[in-house]
Amino acid sequence: MIDKDETRLNRHFHRMETQLPGWIARPIRWLRVPSSRWVRVPVGLLLIAGGIFSVLPILGLWMLPLGLLLLAEDLPFLRRPMLRTLLWVERRWLRWRRSRRRR
Repeated sequence: MIDKDETRLNRHFHRMETQLPGWIARPIRWLRVPSSRWVRVPVGLLLIAGGIFSVLPILGLWMLPLGLLLLAEDLPFLRRPMLRTLLWVERRWLRWRRSRRRR
């Protein structure tokens, strides 16, 4: 049974996939397929670890939220905090874009 948080998270993932370049969106889409669970969890953990070590040249802070989002697919207790974070980031992004247009 799919709960409300999972449905909302799937909507955000879908929106994110449509806005990302294809070379990034395709692997994320593949990782979200239910049969990819055994790959998704280790990749999510590796992305989180890479985000923690963001001071290194290739690794970046962008890896941390992506890893948490991937883990939220399988860990229901992460869904609601990730949804709140996504909504907060979206609101901040829209507010920033509106302020840039006014200038």
